[in-house]
Amino acid sequence: MSDPALRKISEEEYLRTEELSPFRREYIDGFVYALHGEDTPNAQAGAASRHGLICMNIGSALHRVALRQGCRLYQSDMRVRLSQPRFTRYYYPDLVLTCDPVDAAATFLPSPCLVVEVLSPSIRDPDRREKLFAYTTLPSVRGYLLVDTATRAARLYVRDGDRWDEQYAEEEGELRLPCLNVPLALSDIYEGIDL
Repeated sequence: MSDPALRKISEEEYLRTEELSPFRREYIDGFVYALHGEDTPNAQAGAASRHGLICMNIGSALHRVALRQGCRLYQSDMRVRLSQPRFTRYYYPDLVLTCDPVDAAATFLPSPCLVVEVLSPSIRDPDRREKLFAYTTLPSVRGYLLVDTATRAARLYVRDGDRWDEQYAEEEGELRLPCLNVPLALSDIYEGIDL
């Protein structure tokens, strides 16, 4: 007997059924994976609260700056579409920034500028490997920020021409975000969070 969850579906079927799904699902090369996040049985205690607060802190720090520069910042419900000859994927990043015009009815962004993932214990490895590879193939992406929930640390990958530079900050450091060209301090990211 085959597991229906492992059945490949078309991109069109995913887009049609995602609208009706009671939970968010990512599409990876024909396969659909439900996002359960930190409330799964294997999640670290307190991670869900930290994850949400960190996302809120980053969003609060960047929202008005983005608007003033003609950009839009979305938190967790806007998908990113990645399509290459080798793969087609839809991910739901924790935060995503675009400075391109966005249709009011859009359900995904084809050309984000900055992608932010807050690392949850259950999905930190895919964020650091598969998603890093996928996001950096998009020509529009100028930055990919990974923020830890277990320690006060963040890693930023920044496009510099044809290569990617890596910045790392911990405890009280800061990172300069591309697209908006503003610093983001770890003290702002982790404000109100006991770490």
